[in-house]
Amino acid sequence: MRILITGANGLLGQKLVDLLAKDASVDLVATARGENRLPFSEGYTYRSMDITDRQQVLDVMGEVRPDAVIHGAAMTDVDKCEIDKDACWLQNVTAVEYIVEGCRQTGAFLCHVSTDFIFDGEAGPYDEQAEGNPISFYGWSKYAAEKVVINAPIRWAIARTVLVYGIAHDMSRSNIILWVKKSLEDGKKINVVTDQFRSPTLAEDLAAGCTLIATQQAEGIFNISGKEVLTPYEMAIQTADFFALDKSLINQADGSTFKQTARRPPRTGFIIDKARTELGYNPRSFSEGIALLAEQLRVV
Repeated sequence: MRILITGANGLLGQKLVDLLAKDASVDLVATARGENRLPFSEGYTYRSMDITDRQQVLDVMGEVRPDAVIHGAAMTDVDKCEIDKDACWLQNVTAVEYIVEGCRQTGAFLCHVSTDFIFDGEAGPYDEQAEGNPISFYGWSKYAAEKVVINAPIRWAIARTVLVYGIAHDMSRSNIILWVKKSLEDGKKINVVTDQFRSPTLAEDLAAGCTLIATQQAEGIFNISGKEVLTPYEMAIQTADFFALDKSLINQADGSTFKQTARRPPRTGFIIDKARTELGYNPRSFSEGIALLAEQLRVV
């Protein structure tokens, strides 16, 4: 089976390449804008592909002719999306139209990665039938992209996820675990919100969920997230406990104390029963995710 992934240099892309390059039954084609920044080259083919360039997308997909596409590339900085709406729409909506066109021309199955930010956060945790109502431009762009996919004349799936965390090969991205660990090790007091609720998702688990969808060509919407609904404060406390750091440095705060350009949905989190039952998806707990990151930090 030939699988093409977008955003190979990003966090999810790296985890997908790590996972799929080891699978002898998969002919993996990794794509991203510009040069290959992955630290290894075996088990896959790399093609430069700018998802905002329609002709480039159609040319690469036409040459590769994948059986399935996992589209994880996106503009995900919520505040930047609020400020630069044109760039956000180009990367998150127009580019999806190009990917869909490429899938239609080649007959490829599409697994499109979406987000909990399509919801207003008034009634989480959500199942797959919940109606979207975004409160940020990022959320609106991802909601619009879902509509593009749903209305496309192709075979498709949408993998919705929440608060993805993990360690990139080049340590280019922080996350709540790394931030809390470093802050407490440095003796810094930190304010962490107690009035937002999420299902933190280990990047390795998201990659596994997308792979299950793509290899089974399972159609429809699937919630692919962690299995717990936690506040960032609870995540910070678990992190401090795991690394035996001083919890007294963690102060409870509410979202109104942080100045952010874009609004955040207060209570999301996902119900993942469908993915568990239909795909065999089985994510780690947040404490297991911390342990995996700690193990990876020892290797870096």
